Amino acid sequence: MDISLHKVISIGSFLLLFVPKLEAQHLLTLDECFDKVTENHPLAAQKTVLNEQSDLDIAAIRKEKLPQFDINAQASYQSDVTHLNIDLPNITVTPANKDQYKATLDASLPIYNGGLIAARAKVKESQARVGLQEVEVNLYTLKNKINEVYLSILLLQENHLLLEAKEKQLQSRLDEVSAGVAYGTLLPSTADALLVELLKIKQKYIALDHSKTSLIKRLSLLMGSDLKADVVLETPRVTLTVENNSRRPELTLFDLQKEEIDFSVLQLEKTKLPKLNVFAQGGYGNPGLNMLDNSFTTFYMTGIKLNWNIFDWNRNKTKSKALALNKELIKTQEAAFELNTNLELVQLRSEIEKLEGYLAIDREIIPIRERMVETAVSQLKNGMITSSAYIAEFTDLFEAKSNLNLHKIQLLMQQITYQITNGTYGLN
Repeated sequence: MDISLHKVISIGSFLLLFVPKLEAQHLLTLDECFDKVTENHPLAAQKTVLNEQSDLDIAAIRKEKLPQFDINAQASYQSDVTHLNIDLPNITVTPANKDQYKATLDASLPIYNGGLIAARAKVKESQARVGLQEVEVNLYTLKNKINEVYLSILLLQENHLLLEAKEKQLQSRLDEVSAGVAYGTLLPSTADALLVELLKIKQKYIALDHSKTSLIKRLSLLMGSDLKADVVLETPRVTLTVENNSRRPELTLFDLQKEEIDFSVLQLEKTKLPKLNVFAQGGYGNPGLNMLDNSFTTFYMTGIKLNWNIFDWNRNKTKSKALALNKELIKTQEAAFELNTNLELVQLRSEIEKLEGYLAIDREIIPIRERMVETAVSQLKNGMITSSAYIAEFTDLFEAKSNLNLHKIQLLMQQITYQITNGTYGLN
């Protein structure tokens, strides 16, 4: 029993030590940032509005297939009415009153419209798709901003870790030098120089923390989500592949804009077809349908009506030509966009190759600097060099490591920017 209890307490103690570390660490990935922007940015709310607007517009168009009812009322006085200018024997014809009154209920139902209503609905649907894709394009452009801020924070995060390692090593040297000062083998100024350098590191901590806090606030605003100050950013993993086919949302937008024009042309063609309606009219008035009856009476009328505009002065033809020109403009915009994208990709590829070259040299420099620092440490312990000379060598080493971090982050930024520019980020 005592052994089991001891095991339980040991496991519980281990979990208590482990859980706070998990809670204290707030991990964040670049993909999560992109997702949050898509969900929470004010532009994203436009998608819901556009969908609702489209549904209402299409519903209103489709209601045109339903019967239409109108109530009409009219009171009039006219200068003359129909009458006979001859007298007929034994027949008296009373002319209609000059003041006349009429109220009617008119009903109309389209039974054939040449597919015009369906064509108009298609145009509205295509316009909604264009609007939604425009929102996607605007949200997509935010990815480069997110990428820039995210990797800037990541660089500060890496530099903070590097600074911690630098502080640890300097503190180790200070402890060694302080022992030498205590035994009288080294001058007190040797320790003072290292102490000043440690104080400078504390200043750098303040600068890094201030910059990180500012960038985290910017990232929080872009994401529409509060980030804690102790958030830890994961380094994105990027596999760069050169792909000739761009998948930018702008290209989809161009296709949807051309599709909208095609539906608009189809709508114009439908307006030239005949329209057939059935109608009915019921009313009450004086006179009714019998103009010779000077009394209030009810009446009705029903029938079928054909309407066909066979000559429109080439109005539809002119509109079709204008739409065709709009389509050509969209094609030129698409070609210009693809050209500019390819130019940007060429430049980004050049930057990537340059940074890869920098990194290769950085990795050669650092081992040499580390050997030089090892020599300087030995010389410092033996009083062969001053602490200032050691600090100079030590600073050069950490500058080389800082350059390595900088070039790594810059390369990562250019690689992700390349994929965003090509529309292939997250597809590998």
